[in-house]
Formats: sequence, C-alpha cells, structure tokens
Amino acid sequence: MNPYFSFTKTYLAVTIDVWWVSKGVGMNYKNLKVPKHVGIIVDGNGRWAVSKGLSRSGGHEAGYRNLKKLGKYILSHEVKILSVYLFSTENFKRSNEEVDYLMRLFLKMFRKDISFFMKNNIKVIVSGRDVPLSNEVIVARDEMVRATKDNTGGILNICLNYGGRAEIVDAMRKMMLDFDKEEISNMNEEVVSKYLYQNLPDVDLLIRTSGEYRLSNFMLWQVSYAEFYFTDILFPDFSCRDFDDAILSYTKRDRRFGGIKK
Repeated sequence: MNPYFSFTKTYLAVTIDVWWVSKGVGMNYKNLKVPKHVGIIVDGNGRWAVSKGLSRSGGHEAGYRNLKKLGKYILSHEVKILSVYLFSTENFKRSNEEVDYLMRLFLKMFRKDISFFMKNNIKVIVSGRDVPLSNEVIVARDEMVRATKDNTGGILNICLNYGGRAEIVDAMRKMMLDFDKEEISNMNEEVVSKYLYQNLPDVDLLIRTSGEYRLSNFMLWQVSYAEFYFTDILFPDFSCRDFDDAILSYTKRDRRFGGIKK
C-alpha cells in the first residue's frame, strides 16, 4: 500500500473521530453501566506503522496522539480512572533505537503536554519502577505529577517501566520493612493494595487492542475481577466510537464476583 495513501486515510479517520467528539456526537452513557476504572493494554503501534510503510517510531507517535484524544474522551464520560500500559519492564529488551525514541516520547509528554492535561483537568500519576529510567525522564515525570496533582477531572495512570509481578514484589519488600512477624499474621488484601504503586480501586474493564489475548504482566493484582474486552483493532486506530462499543459490551456483562445472582 502506498505510504502516502495510508497516512492520508488514517489522518481522515482521526479527523472524523475528533469531529465526532467535539460536536458531542458521542454515545449517550446515561443509561449504561460505566466502569469507574478502565485499563488499556496499548498494543499494535509497531504493526500499525509497518502495515502503512512507516517506521515503528511513527506508529508510537500515532499511538500517543490517539491516547491523548481517547483519554480526554474516556475521562469525560464518567470513567474516573484510566490506567494505560505504555512501557513494560520487559520492553527494555527492544532495540536501543526504539527504546531511545520511546523515552524521548515520554519526555515530550511530561514536558510539553502539561498544558493539555491542565486544560482538560486531568490528574496524571505514574506507576512503575525508577530503574533503569534516566534521571531526565524521572525529573520530568515527577514535575508532571506535581503540576496536575490538584486536577479533578479524572485520573490518568501512566504505567511506565511497569510489570505486574514487579509491583507485587516491590509491595512485599515495603511491607517487610514496615511490619514485624506478629503484624504479618494479620495481613489482608486491603493492606496489600495500599502498598502497590498506587492505591486505586480495582480495574472494572480491561481493554486490549491488536488481537492479542493475554495480560502481558499488566496489573495482575488489580484485574482479578475485571471484565475483559479484546479487539483486533490496532491502537492508533482504536477510536472513541470503538471505546463506546466496549462500554456497550461491558453493560451487558453480569458481574457476580464469585456469587450467584438472586
């Protein structure tokens, strides 16, 4: 496929989706079950780029543009928390070129897009380990978190250098420092949750794009009773209307949490 044609087609699709949101054409959520906490495993940026004759970096850039648009839409429709899996602890195994580009993209997000998150009243928090992130990324990350900490229009939880198993291990390490042997015997799930990277309610709806059917080490503790929604759509093409479809599917689910519906 001609790369120019592919880019033009994608640009038009994004433009139409932005119009859909700006004109208030989005779905009416009034009579729907809306999850308080949505998680998205962002997947397919690289494959999206390759399919259009672009570099993988171009796919990540397109994914980030879509994330901003999608995040704004989701958090303006009664969802309180959006957790997005953007870079795992295992992603450092990728080529130096790709990792370096992604780190520059995070720097761009943290430094240049504070105004976007302030304008849309979005509070940004970040989950994950510091090591081996550069000091430059850590400083910019912390400044974004400080700048948006009082925003009240919803929480965007960016999972950067994140792994579900690593989070549980790190929580156990902190707990071992805070509790003696006698106190450990009184440990419960509520206490453990408070020692995770963020003390957030469990995920209600987990979405994964790109046709993969696995968790890939994402929020293993928090998705215990989440409803899963898988789609073949690659993330740069996952639109606000596609999110509406996920909500319609979620609305039809019967969440019993191990019990029996009376």
